[in-house]
This record gives sequence, C-alpha cells and structure tokens, in this order.
Amino acid sequence: MKLQTQIPLEKQSHQLIDYHSNMLLLGSCFAEYIGEQFDYYKFQHLQNPFGILFHPKAIETLVSNAIHGKAYEDSDAFFHNEQWHCYDAHSKLNTTSKDELLKTLNTQLNVTAKQLHDATHIILTFGTAWVYNHFKSNLPVANCHKVSQREFVKQLLSVDDIVNSITLMVNQIRQVNPKATIIFTVSPVRHIKDGFIENTQSKAHLITAIHQFLTPRAASQCFYFPSYEIMLDELRDYRFYTEDMLHPNPMAIRYIWEKFQHAWIVSEAQKLMNTIDEIQKGLKHKPFHPNSESHQHFLQQLELKKQGVQSQFPYIKF
Repeated sequence: MKLQTQIPLEKQSHQLIDYHSNMLLLGSCFAEYIGEQFDYYKFQHLQNPFGILFHPKAIETLVSNAIHGKAYEDSDAFFHNEQWHCYDAHSKLNTTSKDELLKTLNTQLNVTAKQLHDATHIILTFGTAWVYNHFKSNLPVANCHKVSQREFVKQLLSVDDIVNSITLMVNQIRQVNPKATIIFTVSPVRHIKDGFIENTQSKAHLITAIHQFLTPRAASQCFYFPSYEIMLDELRDYRFYTEDMLHPNPMAIRYIWEKFQHAWIVSEAQKLMNTIDEIQKGLKHKPFHPNSESHQHFLQQLELKKQGVQSQFPYIKF
C-alpha cells in the first residue's frame, strides 16, 4: 500500500557534493536548516554571512556588493531601539557600536566575496517574493529591524522582477566563478504574516521565476531542488511542522535533507558521514560513570575515530 505521493528525484549526473566540495548557502531560514546538516557532517561551507535573507533582491544586493568590493560606511548604518542596524543585513548582526557593526559588515562582505570565488556549489533559497521598499532610498531592504511600517512600501515582486534579479546574480557569480554549480530552492516555510493567499501567490511567483530562468539554461550548471514541493506533497501532515504550524520540524528537515543527500551528495561520502555521525553522537554522550574503565576505552576509541577522519581531511574540526 502506498500512503504518499513522492517527488521523483534521481541522483544528479553533474558535479556532486563530496568532502572536497566547498558550499555557499544564502537565503531564507531554510538555508540555515540545510546548513546545519552540512555543519553536523563537517562539509566545507559558509551559510548566510549577513544572516537570513528572505527575498531574492536581498540576496542580489549581497552578491553584487561582495563582487564589486563595496565598503560599508557611516551612512549605511542607523541607530534604532538602542542598537545600530544596516538595512542590508539581518538583525543578528546588530550591535550597540556603529564601528563594530561596520567592521562586521565589511569583514563578512570580504568573506562572502572569497566564498563566491572559491565555492564549488552555491545554494540559493528564496523564502518570499514580498519586499519592503524604504521610502528614502526606494530600495528593498533585507530586514526592517522593527522600524515603523510608515517608513516602507510593501511590494510583491513580479515574476519578471525575480527573473531579472536571478539573472543578474548568476551573471555576476559567473564573472568570478564560472565553474560553480548553482542550486535554487524555495523555502517550505509559510509566511502567513503576509496572509494565506498572499503567501501562496508569493511562492508561486518564486517557483515560476526560477523555472522561467532555468528553461533556456538547462545545461548551464543551474538546477532546482524541490524543497517546497517535498514538504507540501510528501509531508502533507501538520505533524511535520513545529508548534507554530509554519516551520518544518526536525523530522521534516531530516527527511528533506535525506532527499537532498540522495540527489546531490556523492554515494562514496556516505561512509565518512556515518563515521562523523558516530563521533558527533559520541561527543554528546553523557556517561553514568565517567571514570570507569569502559568509558575511558570509549573515549580512546572516539579519539582514534577523530584522528582517522582528520588525517583524511585536516580542515575537519570537532
């Protein structure tokens, strides 16, 4: 008996991810979820150096600024609610010192530029097509930072707007890194604050725009991974959501990660992933008798496993 519909997913024949790969993940909070899996299994990656970026225009701004060597200055920061903010970055970068904020922004921008140049795979996750344009600049912001809504105009990006944004991003990336594989995905997180119908319209614009971009570029190292479709079609049950009924829960994240792993991670990496999983679980183990002989033996074996992994891949740290 078959109890669910499944999204057809085959192993990619293109440049697969292994432990020599180097990823850059940008976008919505779902990029964070996948990034956490890369982190757990100790793949080389950088995720959201400017924090969560919900819409394509915010990601485009980061990519463009990084590639063109922008330097953040005093005029790019503003003070609100006892902290310094920047409209290009998530609130996690906020600080009580303007100099510290600018230093962090410029450091993270340099890190992003290097990763755009070096990455073998770039994963771009779009969360919403709704943007807030700041009155003074008439530019979309990455985050409103709880500034009064009177300072912004809310706008739904059209499909053409998003296609143009994607095209600009990819063209700029290709200027510095023509060989990188670019994977697009749409976050399954529902943005209900925009409204139920508005959220559906937003996701539809994102999906349509990505596929409209991909259609004439089927062989140009750009691909789509159906995170959104897996959540809606294979996990059609609220038991796969957190208590807010909007975000996928750990079980759903793990399920989608396994689908991504099947499609994009080389099969030969599985043995090392299993070893790293054993090490990670061992590091979290809390013994009843920490001074016992059996636990000391367990620690010795754990250390041998760590040394074995690090002898193959020195960049891996536990």
